Amino acid sequence: MPRSYLQSDSILNQADTSPKIIILSKGQISDALKFAFDLLPHLVWVTGVTVSYANSALKQYIGVENNDIPENEWMKFIHPEDAEHIYNLWTHAQKTGQKFEKECRIKNVHTSEYEWFLLLAKSMSSHTVDLNWMVTCTNINERAALLRETSDMLRAHTDMLDVSVDCIKIVRPNGTVSHMNRSGCLALLGREREKKFGMKWLDLLPPEVRNKGQKAINDAIKGKNGRFAGISGMGEGRQYWDNILTPVINENGETTSILCVSRDVTLQKIAEDKLRVSSEIDELTGLMNRRSFKKALKMSILQSREAKKIVGMILIDLDHFKHINDTLGHPAGDHLLKILSKRLANCLNDNAYVARLGGDEFAIIISHMSDAEEMHQVAAKVLQQLDAPITYLGKLINGGMSMGGAIYPTDAKDFLGLMKCADTALNDLKDRGRGGFRRFSHEMYEVTALRAQQLDTARDILRGNLIEPFYQPKVRLDTRELIGFEALLRWRDAEGVVCLPSTIVEAFNDYELASKITETMQTRIFQDIAMWLKQGIDVVPISINASPVEFMRDNYAEKLLKRLSTYQIPHHLVEIEITEHMLAERGYEYVIRALKKMKNAGVRIALDDFGTGHSSFTHLRDYPVDCLKIDCGFVNRMNEEKSINAIVEGIAKLGPILSLDIIAEGIETDLQLQSLQAVGCNMGQGFLFSRAICADDAICMMQNHMPI
Repeated sequence: MPRSYLQSDSILNQADTSPKIIILSKGQISDALKFAFDLLPHLVWVTGVTVSYANSALKQYIGVENNDIPENEWMKFIHPEDAEHIYNLWTHAQKTGQKFEKECRIKNVHTSEYEWFLLLAKSMSSHTVDLNWMVTCTNINERAALLRETSDMLRAHTDMLDVSVDCIKIVRPNGTVSHMNRSGCLALLGREREKKFGMKWLDLLPPEVRNKGQKAINDAIKGKNGRFAGISGMGEGRQYWDNILTPVINENGETTSILCVSRDVTLQKIAEDKLRVSSEIDELTGLMNRRSFKKALKMSILQSREAKKIVGMILIDLDHFKHINDTLGHPAGDHLLKILSKRLANCLNDNAYVARLGGDEFAIIISHMSDAEEMHQVAAKVLQQLDAPITYLGKLINGGMSMGGAIYPTDAKDFLGLMKCADTALNDLKDRGRGGFRRFSHEMYEVTALRAQQLDTARDILRGNLIEPFYQPKVRLDTRELIGFEALLRWRDAEGVVCLPSTIVEAFNDYELASKITETMQTRIFQDIAMWLKQGIDVVPISINASPVEFMRDNYAEKLLKRLSTYQIPHHLVEIEITEHMLAERGYEYVIRALKKMKNAGVRIALDDFGTGHSSFTHLRDYPVDCLKIDCGFVNRMNEEKSINAIVEGIAKLGPILSLDIIAEGIETDLQLQSLQAVGCNMGQGFLFSRAICADDAICMMQNHMPI
C-alpha cells in the first residue's frame, strides 16, 4: 500500500507506554514482564545483546513458537514491498539509537493475507553500546482500508469534478477556498491545477459583483441556498456566470463548508438578449408589442407622477377585421395592419407612441398631458387614418375603428387599472354600436360588474344543480282548455324563493354557459316528461326555448334528438321556440338546416316574438315553422293603438293561409282576451290564465282536464 494512504502522524504512539528498563543485569527478561507483554494485543518483540523475546500475539500471528526470534526471522513476514525500507530504518536506528515508526504490511500466517500495521521501534537504553530495543506493531488494517476507500472516493470525486465544465469550488464559511476543480482553476487562476488553496474567493471576482457574492455566502452560512449573477472579462471576451451556493451542514445544523457551482451562461445570456429585443417588437408592423408596451406605460406613469402630469391611454380595436380576413384573405388583413401602423406612428406627436397588442388590437400612450382634451385630439387624428383608402391587389379594404380611452390618475392609479378602464370603455362602445371613441366613466363599471355578477350566478346555479323547469299553460281562448305548456327556466335561492332568468341574461350570450344551461334544462324537462308518461298521464306538448348562441355550432338538432332518444320521448310532444331575431342574425342557410332536421324528425317549431324582428312575410313561408307567437308587446298595445291592432289581426289571419298555429303571449286582462278573439286569434297564454307552475302543479292540471 502506498505511503500516501496512511497518516502515520495521526496514529497513536504505543511505545510511550512501554517500560523504561526491561533487561535484567544478567541479560534476562523477568517472567512478570513477559506476562505483561503477553497480555498486550499488539505484536511485541524485544531484543538485546544476548536476549530477545516475542509476545504471544506476535508468535500467534506469524506462526512461531520460540520466544527468542532473530530479527531475520520475523522480518521475513513483512511484505516484500515494505521489507527493504523497514530493514534500512532498523539498521539506521541501531546505529543512532533513534526511534522510528512506519506503516507496513505483515503476513498473517493463518489467512496468508497481509494486514496493515504501524511498526514502532524504540531503544530501551541509550547509555550502552549494545542497545536494547522494543518493537511494537499496532494493527491498523481497518483504518487503512477505510482510508483507502476514502482516498479512492475522493480521487473519483475529484476526477468527476474535473470533468465538469462548471467551475466548482469548496468555500469555507470565512470565504476562503479549500478546493477548486480544473474548470474553476482555469477560470479564476489561469491554470489547470493548484496545489495550495486558501485564497479569498470573492477577491478573485470583479469588484462589481462582490457585494452580491458576499450576500450569497451569508445566506449559505445561515443554511439557505444562495444565488447571484456574475461576470468576468471585458468587451467581446466578457463572460456571464450563474453562481449557485449550497451549504454543507453538520448534525448540529452548522454550515461547515459551501459548495459553489458557477455555470457559464454567456451563450444563454446572448440568446436571451436577442430574444428580448425581438420579443419587444411586433414582427409584422415593427411597433412595440404588448410586453414592451406595458413597460413603456409603467415608465410613463412613473415619470408623469414625478412631473405631476397626466397620462392618457387609448385602446383601438379594428371593426369587422375578421370579415376582411375571411373575404379578402389574411394577406389583405396583414397589409391593412402594416399600412395603418405606419399611419398611426406618423400622426402622433413626440409625447405619444403606439403599440400593437396582438391581432387587430392597438394601444396608444400619451405622456405628460396637460388636460383630457389632448387625448380626444389624438383620438380624432387616429380616426382620420382610415379616411384615406387602403387597397390590396386592386381591391379596396373597408375598415373602421372603435376606441376606448382612460386617464391616469383620474380614472386609475396604476397601469393595470388604466388598461382595465380603457378596455371597459372600449367594450362599452362596442356593446352600444361600433365606431368612434369613448372616454371611460365609472358608471361603466356598474354595467361590467352586473355582467360579471350574472355570469357568476349562472355558474353557481350550474354547480349546485339548481335549475328547475316551470311550466306556463297554453289554452284555447274560447274554452280555456289546456293544449300545452311552455317550459320556463327557474331556480330557487338559498331561502327557497323562485328566481327568474332575467337575473342571468348575460349568461345566454356566453356559448359555454348557455350550452350547459340548455343541456341541464332540457335534461330536467325530459326527465319530467318521461316520468309523466310512466305514470300514465296524458301529456300535452311542451315548448322549449332556444337561445341564439346555441346555434353558433351547427349541432343543436343532433344533440336535441339524441336526448329525446335517450329519454324515449315521442317527438311530437316537444316544440322548439326560436326568435325572429335569431333568424336574422344567424342567417337563413345556417339555421335552416337544424330547423329542417328537427321538423323532419317530428319536432314542432315555433317562431317566438313574431313581428318584433326584421324577417319579411315572404321569407316566413320558407322557414319550417309550425306556429307563430304574437309578442306580448303587441298584445299590451292593441287596444290603445289601431295600427298595432291591425298588425295583430294580420298575423292572426296569416295563420290559416300558411297552415300555422297562432298563439298570443302575455294575455293579462279580459279586454285583451276579447280583442284577440275578435281578430281571429284562438290560442294564447298569460297571467290571465296561469303563471308558470312547478312540475307537480302541472301534473295536477293535466290530470284534471278542467278548463283553466
